[in-house]
Amino acid sequence: MHPGRGDLFLAVEHYGQESAPPLLFAHGFGQNRHAWRGTATQLAEEGWLGLAIDGRGHGDSDWAPNGHYEMEHFAEDLAAIARSLPEKPILIGASMGGLLGLLVEGEGQESLFQAIVLVDVTPRWESEGVGRILKFMAQHPEGFDSLEHAAEEIARYLPHRERRDPERLRTQLRQKSDGRWRWHWDPRLLERVAAEAERYIPRLQAAARRVQIPVLLLSGGRSDVVSEHTIGEFLQLVPHAE
Repeated sequence: MHPGRGDLFLAVEHYGQESAPPLLFAHGFGQNRHAWRGTATQLAEEGWLGLAIDGRGHGDSDWAPNGHYEMEHFAEDLAAIARSLPEKPILIGASMGGLLGLLVEGEGQESLFQAIVLVDVTPRWESEGVGRILKFMAQHPEGFDSLEHAAEEIARYLPHRERRDPERLRTQLRQKSDGRWRWHWDPRLLERVAAEAERYIPRLQAAARRVQIPVLLLSGGRSDVVSEHTIGEFLQLVPHAE
């Protein structure tokens, strides 16, 4: 566990040799560090040190005791981990993780990253796509009666993807005392960060304008969160991005 902002501690998983150049992996909203396992393992084999973190309220990291979550809190956690490393990492962030990287780098008094890789995210996003994600996250507050049930619901939500092995969902769900499986994140997150996300757009855009380090944007053809329009807008904010 690694200290974050305040008294909260964050789960961090290491891949590769500690002496290798560091990559800091930040997951998306509602995900956890295990989303990066395949990528981090492969890059560790190529000579990198991968550090995949669970954001506060996600995975094995502490939950905010008062249920109070703000983007600033997540950003301060990320900055604390970056500062603890012997050299600047490359930040690889998906969705919320990428936006946090822009906030840390664009608003900080010092540069904390060598470069930023944004995975399927821009400072302005397609509201319809994000709304679909949040709707799915809000479903099944009572949990699932089995891992197979959860896999069926995910397959229904993502019909274009290969159906997931139910056993692999053990990293995303936890079985509670009532025997039901629930997502491994604090449900109060939906009340704060998700509900108020769009008010951060002007601030994220301003932070992006101030980023001077190399930036790479990766986006898949099936994304309903990032579009040609949002990518074009981002490239105007950060002309040196690729």
